[in-house]
Amino acid sequence: MLLDIEGSSAKPKRRLPDWFRVQAPGSSRYRELKNLVQEQNLHTVCESARCPNIGECWNSGTATFMILGDVCTRSCGFCAVKTGRPEWLDTEEPKRVAEAVQHLGLRHAVITSVNRDELPDGGAGIFAETIREVHRLCANTSIEVLIPDFQGNWDALQMVMDAGPNILNHNLETVPRLYKTMRPQAKYERSLELLDRAKDMRPDIPTKSGIMVGADESMDEVYQAIQDLAAQRTDILTIGQYLQPSPKHVAVERFYHPDEFSTMKTYALSLGFKHVESGPLVRSSYHAADQVSHV
Repeated sequence: MLLDIEGSSAKPKRRLPDWFRVQAPGSSRYRELKNLVQEQNLHTVCESARCPNIGECWNSGTATFMILGDVCTRSCGFCAVKTGRPEWLDTEEPKRVAEAVQHLGLRHAVITSVNRDELPDGGAGIFAETIREVHRLCANTSIEVLIPDFQGNWDALQMVMDAGPNILNHNLETVPRLYKTMRPQAKYERSLELLDRAKDMRPDIPTKSGIMVGADESMDEVYQAIQDLAAQRTDILTIGQYLQPSPKHVAVERFYHPDEFSTMKTYALSLGFKHVESGPLVRSSYHAADQVSHV
């Protein structure tokens, strides 16, 4: 189906280019996964962030689990996840996630979270326990974690790295100039430092990051961000088109053509990234299972 996108309140409704055609959900596999998520009281970023690839990914039996609840303590200008103050911490969640991964027979599990800045460790302990539980129940499943910045708490980062994920992912999201509108509670330099420290802590664990384009950045700024990530020895890079989740979020300034994404991929590979996913519909966990073999 062809999706539409809402502009900001000051701009008319914008229609997606012809290359934005996605598979509509509805297969038996999709329904099985949706029922399991509901039964286990789990959350997925696929639903919470209104990912355009939910039909394709869920139809193939893959999903990105979102732990630590569905309320985020930050208010990023690009994200549809609810903002507020979480009321509790579910310590049984790691076990339920692992059981869901086991039930689905996933060969690669992606686990992300909301930001929990009110917690002393930012939720790192739950991340670590989830990794351990999945390893325990699903010895043949590789695990990718997409983590927040933990507000620069490097002991929290060490806790996650010690649990032994197969891939450590932390997204840069956008260029430094747009952080005030896209990631107002984050710091560009802190995200870069996290990736660098993760590589120092566990050189054997591949690192990954991603950026979105289309929110008024220049191509020079995109290339500089790619260079900055390469300087942190980042192994995997994802580049995708930013899509405005609602009229309240940052507006899309332009849609990049697939050829431009190919050019960005070629440039990134020239800087030494081991694998690059670059395209209009690329999201952080898109084709994540296929990336493990590249690192």
